[in-house]
Amino acid sequence: MSRVRISSVDFMSSFEEIEHTADRAFRVRGRTLAELLENAALAMSAVDGLKPGAKPSITREVKVNGVDRETLLVNWLNEILYMEQTRGEVYDRFHILEADDHHLRAQLHGGKSSSTVSQIKAATFHNLEVKQIPEGLEATVVVDV
Repeated sequence: MSRVRISSVDFMSSFEEIEHTADRAFRVRGRTLAELLENAALAMSAVDGLKPGAKPSITREVKVNGVDRETLLVNWLNEILYMEQTRGEVYDRFHILEADDHHLRAQLHGGKSSSTVSQIKAATFHNLEVKQIPEGLEATVVVDV
């Protein structure tokens, strides 16, 4: 399996795709919950491989709730998928405006989809845990393809 890695300046802004028997999975890290959520969205976007059309110019604002950090993470990723599928758009930049363990408000940036077929059906709770690490937070996310 190929590894996908996108990183900015340091370790905490990175994610990597990891092997999974039936679906796709990635490990994501962030210094804060907001950064973890942004990086998870970037990772899912990279794993899916869809790109906005030539002129990315759409910004959407979303609000997502969850009973805990794990539910918030899954609901966030599934909200992105829902927005992409129902609006025919692809998002490749994500900005968390506010976040706590139960709520987030964010902006999605992208454009009309150049392809209508997403590989990812949904983010799942399979073995999901948002855990504290010395550098911040880490989660392994499995997505159903």
